[in-house]
Amino acid sequence: MKPEKFVPYSEASFATVPGRATRFFRKFIPWQIYRFIVLNLKIMRIVIGGHS
Repeated sequence: MKPEKFVPYSEASFATVPGRATRFFRKFIPWQIYRFIVLNLKIMRIVIGGHS
């Protein structure tokens, strides 16, 4: 069995291109604010839970 050759700079070497919806949500400020609040609530739940 021959070892598989590594092809530099092949299509598999690069990350996928984000879709239209992904690009939209990355720039959509209300969505970023919503995700920021959700993330902060998750962090606060962990911090508050650690202090009891």
